[in-house]
Amino acid sequence: MKYVRLGCSSLKVSRICLGSMTWGLQNNQADANAQLDYAQAQGVNFIDTAEMYAVPPSAETYGKTEVIIGNWLNANPSRRENIVLASKISGPGFSYIRDGSKISGANVITAVEASLKRLKTDYIDLYQLHWPNRQSPHFGNHWPNDSNYTQVNAVQQNEEMLDILQGLDNCVKAGKIRYCGLSDDTPWGINQYLRLSKEHNLPRMVSIQNEFSLLHTKDWPYLIENCVHEDIAYLPWSPLATGLLTGKYLNGQRPEGSRFTLMQRHGLFRDTQHSDNAVKAYIEIAKQHNISPAHLALAWCDQVNGVTSTIIGATTMPQLSENISAFEQPLSKGVIGDINQVLRQYPSPF
Repeated sequence: MKYVRLGCSSLKVSRICLGSMTWGLQNNQADANAQLDYAQAQGVNFIDTAEMYAVPPSAETYGKTEVIIGNWLNANPSRRENIVLASKISGPGFSYIRDGSKISGANVITAVEASLKRLKTDYIDLYQLHWPNRQSPHFGNHWPNDSNYTQVNAVQQNEEMLDILQGLDNCVKAGKIRYCGLSDDTPWGINQYLRLSKEHNLPRMVSIQNEFSLLHTKDWPYLIENCVHEDIAYLPWSPLATGLLTGKYLNGQRPEGSRFTLMQRHGLFRDTQHSDNAVKAYIEIAKQHNISPAHLALAWCDQVNGVTSTIIGATTMPQLSENISAFEQPLSKGVIGDINQVLRQYPSPF
């Protein structure tokens, strides 16, 4: 397993991060235990969760994933020092999470306390803002005029960011979190936090996790360039495009128990004819080079310049094994060349 520094932090993380959002709905405690044990045995030391999980989110499953991880840690206390544990505070919008309120300094302190109890640990290594208070160009909202930036009150946003940083500072000084990061944010968001941190001597953001895959490359090159030069770790989530890139949803297929059979908060916006065509082309490349579609997609993500650690997820052990193995076999120049031809044909299929 390869390990890299997490941005400007002192943390060394595996190039693979184990995502956990299915635990508590599609997967139970025993499933999660098996995944955690296996991943750690393969050298994966980076675990990502969130207070909002399991996914799709609901009042019934809120916090369940953290509870499951906490149970595993409680049964294996010696393993805590060998993992980098990341969690996230939810942004606004859910009535059952702090009455749908925005992220604030006070809410950060409250949320960290609750996550620590569920996780049964004294500290969280990386604490992230799940999405910003302002509208974010994610989940299919990245097309021109989907966001009305001229109507955003930048002064108010900066005041909110400063308040959030002060709440994070409180938790860092109390030893409850070690480092802070972002999720589903933009270059402007990154740079405002960096500026405020420097001006007010507050914790610096060390990472950002955004959606990134062969079907969704909008962060290249501008946001990733920003991350590289500001020493911000870039952590792609959904590198298989919620499973689309495995081919299991081609031609309208809906395997029993798969994610597309569950309620989707934003709908199946990734499921388009262009996505279908792109996936078919990538699967054909995988066949020609005798590798699996998952291997193709994950190894491609891993080799993108500026990527720090890729967040993977699985509902079965064979899936997890295949996904981890994908990082052991880099793609050849020939495969990457074939991929680039398809990328240019389908640069933004959803």
